[in-house]
Amino acid sequence: MTSDRSRDILNFWFGTEQDDAEVASLQSDLWWNKSEAIDDAIRRRFGALVEQAARADLDHWAADAEGLLALILLLDQFPRNIYRDRPQAFALDDQARNWCRYMLRHRLDQRLRPIQRLFAYLPLEHSENLEDQHQCVQLMQTLATSVPMHQRETFEGFVDFAECHRVIIERFGRFPHRNAVLERPSTDEEAEFLKQPGSSF
Repeated sequence: MTSDRSRDILNFWFGTEQDDAEVASLQSDLWWNKSEAIDDAIRRRFGALVEQAARADLDHWAADAEGLLALILLLDQFPRNIYRDRPQAFALDDQARNWCRYMLRHRLDQRLRPIQRLFAYLPLEHSENLEDQHQCVQLMQTLATSVPMHQRETFEGFVDFAECHRVIIERFGRFPHRNAVLERPSTDEEAEFLKQPGSSF
């Protein structure tokens, strides 16, 4: 059974709207915009849970699809808010990908709403491994074809975004916009790329 805390995470992240395209519209600021206020709210409300998830103290949440999704959010999305512009923002990515693969292996993603499946797949989109990127694009394409027609444009946008991530990994083998945070020297080509609009996420 989904715990009260995992349900709290899902309610916070997805709201209460039943139409997935409307969810994407209403929650877009929370999901995609950089905001100190949002970062601080997530830190205060969920920071302790992120630490517990990092220690594997919440692995029992993986017993059902929604609990597992909440666990993935704690490991993949929330660190990017809580630790923005610090190496810790990416420190739990491997754990998030492992749970993503577990979800796919057991087909638990099929028990989720399409908008929830989007975030179940994002650990692959955040990966600097090209095979993960190929798999993510395929999953996003399948997802976009599964939704009602009035939601298709929204989900095709998620496909486009996944393809943009893959192109960068195909070109550089990593995300250049992470270099400064992770103290990785940028190549001349990466430095030039980072001057372009849309070079970071």
